[in-house]
Amino acid sequence: MTAPALAKNENVKGKVVIYTSMYEDIIEEVDRIISKEFPNLEVVFFYGGTGTLQAKIAAELDTGKLGCDMLMVAEPSYSLELQELGLLHPYLTPARENLLFEYDPEGYWYPVRVCNMVLAYNPELYSLDEIPTSFYDFAYDKSVEGYISMGNPLTSGTSMAAISALRDKYGYEYYEALGDQKVMVESGSVALTKLETGECKVIMILEESVLKKREEEGSELAVIYPDDGCIIIPSTIMTIAEEYSANKNTEAAEAITDWFLSEAGQAAIVKGWMHSVLKNTNLLPYDSIPTTQILENTIPVDWEATYKEREEMRTKFEEAVKRAR
Repeated sequence: MTAPALAKNENVKGKVVIYTSMYEDIIEEVDRIISKEFPNLEVVFFYGGTGTLQAKIAAELDTGKLGCDMLMVAEPSYSLELQELGLLHPYLTPARENLLFEYDPEGYWYPVRVCNMVLAYNPELYSLDEIPTSFYDFAYDKSVEGYISMGNPLTSGTSMAAISALRDKYGYEYYEALGDQKVMVESGSVALTKLETGECKVIMILEESVLKKREEEGSELAVIYPDDGCIIIPSTIMTIAEEYSANKNTEAAEAITDWFLSEAGQAAIVKGWMHSVLKNTNLLPYDSIPTTQILENTIPVDWEATYKEREEMRTKFEEAVKRAR
Protein backbone atom coordinates (compact mmCIF):
# COMPACT_ATOMS: atom_id res chain seq x y z
CA MET A 1 0.00 0.00 0.00
CA THR A 2 1.42 3.37 -0.99
CA ALA A 3 1.15 6.17 1.55
CA PRO A 4 -1.18 8.92 0.32
CA ALA A 5 0.18 12.30 -0.67
CA LEU A 6 0.39 14.77 2.17
CA ALA A 7 -2.62 17.05 2.47
CA LYS A 8 -1.49 20.34 3.91
CA ASN A 9 -3.32 21.45 7.07
CA GLU A 10 -3.04 25.11 6.14
CA ASN A 11 -5.64 26.23 8.67
CA VAL A 12 -3.71 24.84 11.62
CA LYS A 13 -1.67 27.69 13.09
CA GLY A 14 0.27 28.79 16.16
CA LYS A 15 2.91 26.76 17.97
CA VAL A 16 3.14 23.28 19.49
CA VAL A 17 6.02 21.93 21.58
CA ILE A 18 6.42 18.14 21.69
CA TYR A 19 8.60 16.35 24.24
CA THR A 20 9.72 13.01 22.82
CA SER A 21 12.06 10.11 23.46
CA MET A 22 12.37 9.19 19.77
CA TYR A 23 15.89 9.13 18.33
CA GLU A 24 17.03 12.58 17.26
CA ASP A 25 17.75 11.63 13.65
CA ILE A 26 14.24 10.20 13.34
CA ILE A 27 12.80 13.37 14.86
CA GLU A 28 14.62 15.44 12.25
CA GLU A 29 12.99 13.48 9.44
CA VAL A 30 9.54 13.61 11.05
CA ASP A 31 9.96 17.34 11.66
CA ARG A 32 10.77 17.88 7.99
CA ILE A 33 7.61 16.06 6.91
CA ILE A 34 5.40 17.80 9.49
CA SER A 35 6.62 21.23 8.34
CA LYS A 36 5.21 20.43 4.90
CA GLU A 37 1.98 18.98 6.26
CA PHE A 38 1.40 21.94 8.61
CA PRO A 39 2.96 24.90 6.75
CA ASN A 40 1.53 27.56 9.09
CA LEU A 41 2.21 25.74 12.36
CA GLU A 42 5.47 25.98 14.30
CA VAL A 43 6.27 22.53 15.71
CA VAL A 44 9.19 22.28 18.12
CA PHE A 45 10.55 18.90 19.26
CA PHE A 46 12.50 18.50 22.49
CA TYR A 47 14.38 15.22 22.75
CA GLY A 48 15.18 13.41 25.97
CA GLY A 49 15.34 9.87 27.30
CA THR A 50 12.41 8.73 29.41
CA GLY A 51 14.18 9.46 32.68
CA THR A 52 15.14 12.95 31.47
CA LEU A 53 11.59 13.74 30.37
CA GLN A 54 10.09 12.46 33.62
CA ALA A 55 12.47 14.62 35.65
CA LYS A 56 11.81 17.66 33.44
CA ILE A 57 8.04 17.33 33.74
CA ALA A 58 8.24 16.78 37.51
CA ALA A 59 10.26 19.99 37.86
CA GLU A 60 7.91 21.95 35.60
CA LEU A 61 4.87 20.78 37.54
CA ASP A 62 6.14 22.73 40.54
CA THR A 63 5.54 25.90 38.51
CA GLY A 64 1.99 24.85 37.61
CA LYS A 65 2.69 24.76 33.87
CA LEU A 66 4.57 22.46 31.54
CA GLY A 67 6.92 23.51 28.76
CA CYS A 68 5.19 21.29 26.20
CA ASP A 69 1.82 20.77 24.56
CA MET A 70 2.24 17.13 23.58
CA LEU A 71 4.26 14.09 24.59
CA MET A 72 5.50 11.10 22.59
CA VAL A 73 7.00 8.76 25.17
CA ALA A 74 8.44 5.26 25.19
CA GLU A 75 5.61 3.25 26.72
CA PRO A 76 2.07 3.49 28.17
CA SER A 77 2.85 3.33 31.90
CA TYR A 78 3.95 6.97 32.01
CA SER A 79 0.76 7.91 30.17
CA LEU A 80 -1.24 6.22 32.94
CA GLU A 81 0.64 8.25 35.53
CA LEU A 82 0.05 11.57 33.77
CA GLN A 83 -3.59 10.67 33.18
CA GLU A 84 -4.04 9.94 36.90
CA LEU A 85 -2.48 13.33 37.71
CA GLY A 86 -5.10 15.03 35.53
CA LEU A 87 -2.52 16.44 33.11
CA LEU A 88 -3.90 15.04 29.85
CA HIS A 89 -6.53 16.21 27.38
CA PRO A 90 -8.99 13.58 26.12
CA TYR A 91 -9.52 13.45 22.36
CA LEU A 92 -11.39 10.80 20.39
CA THR A 93 -9.53 10.73 17.10
CA PRO A 94 -11.36 9.16 14.14
CA ALA A 95 -8.17 7.15 13.55
CA ARG A 96 -8.80 5.04 16.65
CA GLU A 97 -11.00 2.62 14.71
CA ASN A 98 -7.97 1.52 12.65
CA LEU A 99 -5.54 0.92 15.54
CA LEU A 100 -4.10 -2.54 16.04
CA PHE A 101 -2.96 -1.83 19.59
CA GLU A 102 -4.67 -0.83 22.82
CA TYR A 103 -5.51 2.84 23.43
CA ASP A 104 -7.25 4.75 26.20
CA PRO A 105 -11.02 4.44 25.63
CA GLU A 106 -11.54 8.08 26.64
CA GLY A 107 -8.81 9.26 24.27
CA TYR A 108 -6.19 10.35 26.79
CA TRP A 109 -3.42 8.50 24.94
CA TYR A 110 -2.86 6.44 21.81
CA PRO A 111 -0.10 4.15 20.53
CA VAL A 112 1.85 5.97 17.83
CA ARG A 113 4.79 3.63 17.12
CA VAL A 114 5.73 0.10 18.10
CA CYS A 115 9.16 -0.82 19.43
CA ASN A 116 10.20 -4.44 19.94
CA MET A 117 12.70 -5.55 22.56
CA VAL A 118 14.70 -8.39 21.03
CA LEU A 119 18.14 -9.98 21.14
CA ALA A 120 20.93 -9.42 18.63
CA TYR A 121 24.21 -11.10 17.71
CA ASN A 122 27.07 -10.95 15.22
CA PRO A 123 26.86 -13.83 12.71
CA GLU A 124 30.35 -12.99 11.47
CA LEU A 125 31.77 -14.03 14.85
CA TYR A 126 29.31 -16.59 16.22
CA SER A 127 26.82 -19.07 14.84
CA LEU A 128 23.27 -19.01 16.13
CA ASP A 129 23.67 -22.35 17.90
CA GLU A 130 26.52 -20.90 20.01
CA ILE A 131 24.48 -18.22 21.74
CA PRO A 132 21.19 -17.82 23.64
CA THR A 133 18.06 -17.36 21.55
CA SER A 134 15.66 -16.63 24.43
CA PHE A 135 15.47 -13.96 27.10
CA TYR A 136 15.62 -16.75 29.69
CA ASP A 137 18.90 -18.13 28.39
CA PHE A 138 20.25 -14.59 28.02
CA ALA A 139 20.27 -14.48 31.83
CA TYR A 140 21.03 -18.13 32.61
CA ASP A 141 23.33 -19.52 29.88
CA LYS A 142 26.77 -19.41 31.48
CA SER A 143 28.54 -19.63 28.11
CA VAL A 144 27.88 -15.91 27.64
CA GLU A 145 28.65 -14.76 31.19
CA GLY A 146 30.41 -11.39 30.98
CA TYR A 147 29.52 -11.03 27.30
CA ILE A 148 25.98 -9.65 27.45
CA SER A 149 24.63 -6.11 27.45
CA MET A 150 21.31 -4.30 27.85
CA GLY A 151 19.86 -0.81 28.29
CA ASN A 152 19.40 0.98 31.60
CA PRO A 153 15.86 0.77 33.06
CA LEU A 154 16.66 3.69 35.35
CA THR A 155 16.78 6.01 32.35
CA SER A 156 15.18 4.11 29.45
CA GLY A 157 11.42 3.57 29.26
CA THR A 158 11.72 0.63 26.88
CA SER A 159 14.30 -1.08 29.11
CA MET A 160 11.98 -0.46 32.07
CA ALA A 161 9.16 -2.13 30.14
CA ALA A 162 11.44 -5.08 29.39
CA ILE A 163 12.45 -5.75 32.99
CA SER A 164 8.81 -5.39 34.05
CA ALA A 165 7.70 -8.04 31.55
CA LEU A 166 10.60 -10.33 32.45
CA ARG A 167 9.93 -9.98 36.17
CA ASP A 168 6.31 -11.01 35.64
CA LYS A 169 7.39 -14.03 33.58
CA TYR A 170 10.45 -15.19 35.53
CA GLY A 171 10.29 -13.43 38.90
CA TYR A 172 12.77 -11.11 40.59
CA GLU A 173 15.24 -14.02 40.37
CA TYR A 174 15.73 -12.96 36.77
CA TYR A 175 17.38 -9.72 37.95
CA GLU A 176 19.70 -11.75 40.18
CA ALA A 177 20.58 -13.96 37.22
CA LEU A 178 21.42 -10.91 35.11
CA GLY A 179 23.72 -9.74 37.87
CA ASP A 180 25.37 -13.16 38.06
CA GLN A 181 25.87 -12.99 34.29
CA LYS A 182 27.77 -9.70 34.82
CA VAL A 183 25.44 -7.94 32.39
CA MET A 184 26.77 -4.64 31.05
CA VAL A 185 24.21 -1.84 31.34
CA GLU A 186 24.82 0.76 28.64
CA SER A 187 23.45 2.55 25.62
CA GLY A 188 22.37 0.70 22.50
CA SER A 189 25.08 2.31 20.39
CA VAL A 190 27.81 1.10 22.76
CA ALA A 191 26.29 -2.38 22.89
CA LEU A 192 26.17 -2.62 19.08
CA THR A 193 29.82 -1.63 18.84
CA LYS A 194 30.70 -4.37 21.34
CA LEU A 195 28.81 -6.88 19.20
CA GLU A 196 30.95 -5.85 16.26
CA THR A 197 34.22 -6.20 18.19
CA GLY A 198 33.27 -9.40 20.00
CA GLU A 199 33.22 -7.79 23.45
CA CYS A 200 29.61 -8.95 23.55
CA LYS A 201 28.19 -12.20 22.22
CA VAL A 202 24.52 -11.28 22.54
CA ILE A 203 22.67 -8.13 23.59
CA MET A 204 19.13 -7.16 24.60
CA ILE A 205 18.19 -4.23 22.41
CA LEU A 206 15.41 -2.58 20.44
CA GLU A 207 14.85 -4.12 17.03
CA GLU A 208 14.92 -0.66 15.43
CA SER A 209 18.53 -0.07 16.54
CA VAL A 210 19.72 -3.15 14.67
CA LEU A 211 17.57 -2.48 11.59
CA LYS A 212 18.88 1.10 11.41
CA LYS A 213 22.47 -0.12 11.48
CA ARG A 214 21.77 -2.76 8.83
CA GLU A 215 20.18 -0.27 6.45
CA GLU A 216 22.44 2.73 6.98
CA GLU A 217 25.78 0.95 7.39
CA GLY A 218 25.24 -2.39 5.65
CA SER A 219 25.97 -4.08 8.98
CA GLU A 220 25.75 -7.87 9.29
CA LEU A 221 24.52 -7.68 12.89
CA ALA A 222 21.31 -9.68 13.12
CA VAL A 223 18.09 -9.64 15.13
CA ILE A 224 17.05 -12.67 17.17
CA TYR A 225 13.31 -12.80 17.78
CA PRO A 226 13.46 -14.59 21.15
CA ASP A 227 12.04 -18.10 21.48
CA ASP A 228 10.13 -17.09 24.61
CA GLY A 229 8.64 -14.05 22.86
CA CYS A 230 9.43 -10.48 21.89
CA ILE A 231 8.50 -7.70 24.28
CA ILE A 232 6.23 -5.38 22.30
CA ILE A 233 6.24 -1.77 23.47
CA PRO A 234 3.62 0.56 21.97
CA SER A 235 4.99 4.07 22.45
CA THR A 236 2.30 6.64 23.13
CA ILE A 237 1.22 10.08 21.98
CA MET A 238 -0.84 12.39 24.19
CA THR A 239 -1.93 15.99 24.52
CA ILE A 240 -1.41 18.07 27.64
CA ALA A 241 -4.56 19.55 29.21
CA GLU A 242 -4.88 23.17 28.15
CA GLU A 243 -4.52 24.64 31.64
CA TYR A 244 -1.06 23.05 31.92
CA SER A 245 0.15 23.34 28.32
CA ALA A 246 2.78 25.74 27.06
CA ASN A 247 0.86 27.22 24.12
CA LYS A 248 -2.76 26.23 24.78
CA ASN A 249 -3.11 25.06 21.20
CA THR A 250 -5.33 22.02 21.67
CA GLU A 251 -6.80 22.21 18.17
CA ALA A 252 -3.35 21.89 16.61
CA ALA A 253 -2.41 19.05 18.96
CA GLU A 254 -5.51 17.14 17.90
CA ALA A 255 -4.66 17.67 14.23
CA ILE A 256 -1.12 16.40 14.85
CA THR A 257 -2.53 13.32 16.58
CA ASP A 258 -4.76 12.63 13.58
CA TRP A 259 -1.80 12.98 11.23
CA PHE A 260 0.53 10.71 13.21
CA LEU A 261 -2.16 8.01 13.23
CA SER A 262 -2.82 8.35 9.50
CA GLU A 263 -1.17 6.25 6.80
CA ALA A 264 1.11 9.18 5.94
CA GLY A 265 2.16 9.72 9.54
CA GLN A 266 2.76 6.03 10.08
CA ALA A 267 4.88 5.91 6.93
CA ALA A 268 7.22 8.40 8.62
CA ILE A 269 7.32 6.23 11.75
CA VAL A 270 8.07 3.06 9.79
CA LYS A 271 10.85 4.85 7.91
CA GLY A 272 12.40 5.25 11.36
CA TRP A 273 12.60 1.43 11.68
CA MET A 274 9.61 1.15 14.04
CA HIS A 275 6.39 -0.77 13.38
CA SER A 276 3.07 0.82 12.47
CA VAL A 277 0.16 0.82 14.92
CA LEU A 278 -2.41 0.45 12.11
CA LYS A 279 -4.49 -2.56 11.16
CA ASN A 280 -4.39 -3.86 7.61
CA THR A 281 -1.27 -2.01 6.50
CA ASN A 282 1.62 -3.12 4.33
CA LEU A 283 3.97 -0.64 6.01
CA LEU A 284 6.94 -2.50 7.45
CA PRO A 285 10.35 -1.41 8.75
CA TYR A 286 13.41 -2.22 6.67
CA ASP A 287 14.44 -5.88 6.96
CA SER A 288 11.89 -6.70 9.67
CA ILE A 289 9.37 -9.51 9.87
CA PRO A 290 5.63 -8.69 9.76
CA THR A 291 4.11 -7.16 12.90
CA THR A 292 1.44 -9.87 12.92
CA GLN A 293 4.16 -12.52 13.04
CA ILE A 294 5.81 -10.83 16.01
CA LEU A 295 2.45 -10.68 17.77
CA GLU A 296 2.16 -14.47 17.59
CA ASN A 297 4.82 -14.87 20.30
CA THR A 298 5.17 -12.12 22.89
CA ILE A 299 5.87 -11.60 26.57
CA PRO A 300 3.11 -9.27 27.80
CA VAL A 301 3.74 -6.11 29.81
CA ASP A 302 1.45 -5.09 32.67
CA TRP A 303 1.49 -1.34 32.13
CA GLU A 304 -0.28 -0.47 35.37
CA ALA A 305 2.22 -2.52 37.37
CA THR A 306 5.06 -0.93 35.40
CA TYR A 307 3.79 2.45 36.60
CA LYS A 308 2.81 1.54 40.17
CA GLU A 309 5.85 -0.64 40.92
CA ARG A 310 8.41 1.23 38.82
CA GLU A 311 10.62 2.36 41.69
CA GLU A 312 10.60 -1.07 43.34
CA MET A 313 11.68 -2.75 40.11
CA ARG A 314 14.35 -0.17 39.41
CA THR A 315 15.76 -0.55 42.94
CA LYS A 316 15.82 -4.36 42.82
CA PHE A 317 17.42 -4.33 39.36
CA GLU A 318 20.11 -1.87 40.41
CA GLU A 319 20.85 -3.84 43.59
CA ALA A 320 21.09 -7.13 41.70
CA VAL A 321 23.42 -5.76 39.04
CA LYS A 322 25.62 -3.86 41.49
CA ARG A 323 25.78 -6.82 43.90
CA ALA A 324 27.45 -8.98 41.28
CA ARG A 325 30.13 -6.42 40.45
